[in-house]
Amino acid sequence: MGETFTANAAAQLAVVERGGFVESRHVGSAVVLGPEGDVVRELGDTTAPVLPRSSMKPFQALAVMTSGVTLRGEDAAIATASHSGTPQHVTLVRGLLARAGLGGSALRCPAEYPTDRASRDELVRGGTRPEPVTMNCSGKHAAMLLACHANGWSIEDYLEPDHPLQKRILDVFERLTGERPAASVIDGCGAPVHAVGLTALARGIQKIASSSTSSPFALFREGAALAEGVRENAWAIAGPGRPDSVAIDRLGVFSKFGAEGVQVMTAPDGTTVALKMLDGSPRASAIVATRLLAGAGALEASAVDALEPELGLDVLGGGRVVGRIRATV
Repeated sequence: MGETFTANAAAQLAVVERGGFVESRHVGSAVVLGPEGDVVRELGDTTAPVLPRSSMKPFQALAVMTSGVTLRGEDAAIATASHSGTPQHVTLVRGLLARAGLGGSALRCPAEYPTDRASRDELVRGGTRPEPVTMNCSGKHAAMLLACHANGWSIEDYLEPDHPLQKRILDVFERLTGERPAASVIDGCGAPVHAVGLTALARGIQKIASSSTSSPFALFREGAALAEGVRENAWAIAGPGRPDSVAIDRLGVFSKFGAEGVQVMTAPDGTTVALKMLDGSPRASAIVATRLLAGAGALEASAVDALEPELGLDVLGGGRVVGRIRATV
């Protein structure tokens, strides 16, 4: 089935400093594509396959949108989201399900409490148990069910790799990344996820984020609608204080986190980053991605400086700030 790159093939991307002492180092791989798709910077092994995890959601949403399902604005964003389960997020998820005449019981993602603390506490105080609809991938799953409804595909087994929907997702993924997956496995939410190299992943994301509404091809017209929905509804793709939402809102980027330290990000000019932290930690992913884009001249360094305090990078000691997680790229 293959495996991701090794430590010997990785590069240092970030450090954790405490009182001036480098306590930990994050190594991984990253690639930067210029606006025309040329590789302008590589760190570590960018061809070894990695699992995109939730960074694959834009491809999954786009496959839904090219299956006869219209998703615009907030609906497009929630279909791409790793949301934090706020009431506003749940309302959007239930709205997609209602379009298919379905309720939350049709979702095949695991039951989980919201990752948003205030929303979780409210449910716990009310005696509500975890539900699939508050799981961070429920928007993607609701969109998948809507595609099944629109096409007369079976509902109960929509996550099976040989289901028509999953075959369509794989086709869209291969067409946009230009690479046949080295492995296909099951993601944490139960859906198939496909392994490709970081350069291929970056190319696929760049094609979506840079799509034009005037393209002669429906795939790219829908890609433009997806990118617009994400950029204009940053809150929906993640949640309050979450790095993706903050970066999109402040910098105008297209940004999508993936579990196990994956991050993709496209600047307004099309410059695109894809990276993977080898240890699976996401804590430095957003700042590394934005610094790489700034280093390529696609973002103003001062804008990234202003964003940094909102990314949760402080290292605490005794309740006060004594250090910082710092990108070293």
